[in-house]
This record gives sequence, structure tokens and C-alpha cells, in this order.
Amino acid sequence: MIEMKVAGIALDAVNRSPIVLLKDGKERRALPIYINQDQAKAIIGALENQKPPRPLTHDLIVNILEVWGMTLEKVVIHSIQDGTFYAVLCARQGEVKKEIDARPSDAIAIALRLNSPIWVMEEVVADASILVDREADEAELKAFREFLSNIRPEDLIQGGGEFRTG
Repeated sequence: MIEMKVAGIALDAVNRSPIVLLKDGKERRALPIYINQDQAKAIIGALENQKPPRPLTHDLIVNILEVWGMTLEKVVIHSIQDGTFYAVLCARQGEVKKEIDARPSDAIAIALRLNSPIWVMEEVVADASILVDREADEAELKAFREFLSNIRPEDLIQGGGEFRTG
């Protein structure tokens, strides 16, 4: 899994649909997820630390988690099927852990309110992300190819024929 942060909300240039943009820690890959206007407002509200006079849906969920002594350990965007992303809230109450199915936009809005990490499965990042820093990616790939071209079988063997991993 890859931890990602919310980079912001953008608008699709063609149909003006909002997109939440997640970026990895090195800011080399971005994951765009199309959302609707209400979801965009909920995420922007969390990013800007806005406190509504009465709890909105995501605030209500946060309040329920807190009243019941639950913590949101993380959000995981685990798959994409037919262009639709799927996520879970990974919550804990004492020793009991639960995964709660959620739309990624809702999961992100709740995670932002609770300062919980957002994780994305590597397969999802590979399938749906866009490259942000092509030069860094190419440099890393070149360094890895050089490493592979200079490695010898005996470099991988330690002592009695054991595989050495690091």
C-alpha cells in the first residue's frame, strides 16, 4: 500500500466535474478520483478546517466514532472496478477492529477531519494514477537497471546458500 495525501480539488476541464487529487509522499504520482459537488464541498471544508454551526454528515460520523470510543486508524482505497473506486474505513474500538465499506470521497472527508492516513493499494495506483514527475521516475528506473546489470549471483548468496535480502 502507498500512503497518499490530498493535494486538493480540481475541476475536469471538459465537463467541469470536481476531482479529488491524491499524491504520494514523493509527489511523483497523482491519483485523480471524480466526485460530485457535495463531496467536493465536504473535502474542501475539511481541508480548510471549517466548522459548520451544526454537524453535517461527515461531522456526524466523526462525532459517532468519538462518542463510541472508536478511532479511525486509516482509510484504504482498495480497488477500482469499471471506473469506480472502492474504499474502507479501518476503525478500532479497544481491541476490536472493523472495516466499514465507504465511498472514497466520504472516507477521505472523514479521514481529513480525524487526521487519519489515507492508503491506496499499489494495484490501484498502478492502474489509475498519473505520472507527475517523469524525470525522477526515469532516473530511478535507470539506477535500478544499472544495479541489475552489475549484480552477480554470489552477491545474493550468504554463507550456506541462503538468500540475502538486505
